[in-house]
Amino acid sequence: MSVKPSGFIQEEPLSFEYPAGGHVGVKLRALDVPEVDPAEAMAGAALRSDGLQALPQLSEFETIRHFTRLSKFNVSIDAAMYPLGSCTMKYNPRINEVVARLPGLAHVHPLLPDALVQGTLEVLYRLDELLREITGFEAASLQPSAGAQGELTGVLLIRARLEAKGERRRYMLVPDSAHGTNPASAHIAGFEVREVKSLPDGTVDIAHLRAQMDDDVAGLMLTNPNTLGIFEREILGIAEIVHAKGGYVYFDGANMNAQVGIARPGDYGMDVMHLNLHKTFSTPHGGGGPGAGPCLCTRELEPYLPVPRVEKEGERYRLNWDVPTSIGKVSTFYGNAGILVRALSYILALGGDGLKQMSQVAVLNANYLRHKLANVLHVATEAPTLHEVVFSDKGLAEHGGITTTDLAKRLMDYGFHPPTIYFPLTVHGALMVEPTESEPRAELDRFVEAIVAILAEADRDPDLVKTAPHLTPRRRLDETRAARQPILRWTPEGSPATK
Repeated sequence: MSVKPSGFIQEEPLSFEYPAGGHVGVKLRALDVPEVDPAEAMAGAALRSDGLQALPQLSEFETIRHFTRLSKFNVSIDAAMYPLGSCTMKYNPRINEVVARLPGLAHVHPLLPDALVQGTLEVLYRLDELLREITGFEAASLQPSAGAQGELTGVLLIRARLEAKGERRRYMLVPDSAHGTNPASAHIAGFEVREVKSLPDGTVDIAHLRAQMDDDVAGLMLTNPNTLGIFEREILGIAEIVHAKGGYVYFDGANMNAQVGIARPGDYGMDVMHLNLHKTFSTPHGGGGPGAGPCLCTRELEPYLPVPRVEKEGERYRLNWDVPTSIGKVSTFYGNAGILVRALSYILALGGDGLKQMSQVAVLNANYLRHKLANVLHVATEAPTLHEVVFSDKGLAEHGGITTTDLAKRLMDYGFHPPTIYFPLTVHGALMVEPTESEPRAELDRFVEAIVAILAEADRDPDLVKTAPHLTPRRRLDETRAARQPILRWTPEGSPATK
């Protein structure tokens, strides 16, 4: 490796690429069984077939430094504002981690009998009760391990209910501004998707919904607030249109952070929903997990919820597997139990008033950014927004011809994770910002100052912005190729796999 003056932005080789210094992290006692030639061992032979002669030889200290350096390649909410729109990347209080690591919860084996896991079952039962109270629904399953899985579970409940009534409906309605998982879940559940048009502010076009809704439509998948951060003002009318034709309204709870303690989906006509506990209720996520996506529903859909279900009999708790009408199991054991513990810790710590304030501050922060940036970026809609604000690229090219991508990449040099870009698709060159309630005013001001500074840089030296980032361990990657042709395995030089 060549040494360059880069401060703490250091290149870091793979552990396999470290010089073979013969170091070890632990010294084992002498063998008391006959030695086996590694070349004859299955693992050793498999490694040698690729030309890899030995595992890395690193001391404990070298290993710690290696992984610590790698960790600095990541951007996290612990380091700076993480304004991903629609993803709700809020701070995760450390008390949640303390609670989740209590031995009585962390060391429970999922195959233990109910009598030996009463504490864990009580945690699940109490969380179930609180989530139903927060959302206004009569029944819930905590089993789904992610938002998309909770979404699929909800659509499967709709399908099961229709089939129980002898109905085989063909279509599911999905607005054109919906999250991409909505049509995917509908397809996996066996439905064909009909798109519902949006008005300029992103809300549902009621006339088009009414024209699309017929007796062959199972239901509507709806996000509220929508992907522009706007609350559906006609939500009661939307539910009435769908219900009048015997359909069900599925509620995507990804944006629930805007209305906890203020509005309950179960009260305004929704039939089933999922909650992203790893968004609204502050558990760490990103990079594919961990997550939890509880599914909540009305009493009508309750018989079809996944098994097992946590039930209370007297002062004891049990898992009930005997539900003949259930759609079955949707996740291993009882889902992502560690995330469920963290969510309950967060809810109990804040309480009802605290949860309401959480949403109010999230809305306040988003509108503060909208107000402060309205003179330098084009706000995508004139309608009032809640927990997130979406800007378009209108006028952005006037700053040296830069694009939304250029602006987002340059933000990394200022210490911010880029906001969500080019989503929703209904906004040209979208830049979606969700600060959450975690950020203080000083950090919001710093974000605004960074945007203003980048636009000024683009006016003076467009190439500086177009080639950003400059102060990160990696520069611009070919993101299209990375998505379509990912290299998921490292092979050493000279091995058969590289020839």
